[in-house]
This record gives sequence, structure tokens and C-alpha cells, in this order.
Amino acid sequence: MGISDYLNPNLVTFLDVNTRDEAIGEMVTLLHQQNVIDDVESFREAIIDREKIVSTGIGMGVAIPHAKLASCRNFFVALGILSHSVDWKALDGAPVRLIFMIGGPDDKQTEYLQILSSLTLAMKDEERRKKMLQLSDPQDIIDLFQTF
Repeated sequence: MGISDYLNPNLVTFLDVNTRDEAIGEMVTLLHQQNVIDDVESFREAIIDREKIVSTGIGMGVAIPHAKLASCRNFFVALGILSHSVDWKALDGAPVRLIFMIGGPDDKQTEYLQILSSLTLAMKDEERRKKMLQLSDPQDIIDLFQTF
């Protein structure tokens, strides 16, 4: 499966927030509203706990917060596009504008690592990152991942 198989236009959101935690909160709320997750607090807490270990800001203006929970049935990727940069304590020190929130079952480590790896590779493409920030239609953004 490619990244585009995990993406859904209903899970693409445009955020106007000022902090990492606000962005995480809005994205977790979206996941709950779209019936992707049941337990908002457990998932939000798992994402924040993961951030405490090491920032999921991978650099290049991208963050990939992620968590696995037994209550998740399938993997999903939500995408948040920020109207302005937010400090994420990223590995390269750069602020973040693109957030890929990954969640899934805690018993499928291989698939989980494949998603993380594919997203990281896809985000190394500067042109793709620039296009994502310019587009306003969720499906157009997802289409940028057809080859991944």
C-alpha cells in the first residue's frame, strides 16, 4: 500500500494555531469527529507522550506525530497544513507547517514503520512540500502522493 491509500480528504485540515499542542489537539478532534478514533484523550496523550521522548519534527518544516493503540483498528494518516509556522522543537530547529498524524494498531510494527519511512522519503521532495502549501483542495493534495 502507498501513502495515498492511507490518506482521506476528510482527514486533511487547514489549521490556524500558534502552538504544537493546539495543532495536535485540533487534529485529534478531527479524527474523533470523522469516527477514526474513539478515545480522544488516550490518543492525544499517546501523541504527546511520544513527543516527550523526541520531537517528531523531522525537519524541512514537517512533523510526523504518531502513536499506536490497541483500540485502533486500522492505520490512518491525517494531514494538517498550518497557515503559519509553529515551533515543534524539530530536529533541524526549523518551524513546522506540514503535519502528518499517524495512528494505528499496536500490533503491526512493520506496516507502521513502512508508513513512517514512506512519508519521510516523500517529504524530502522540496517541490512536493511547496505544492502542498499552495493547494487548497484536499484531494489535490492527496494526489501529490500517488507515486508513494
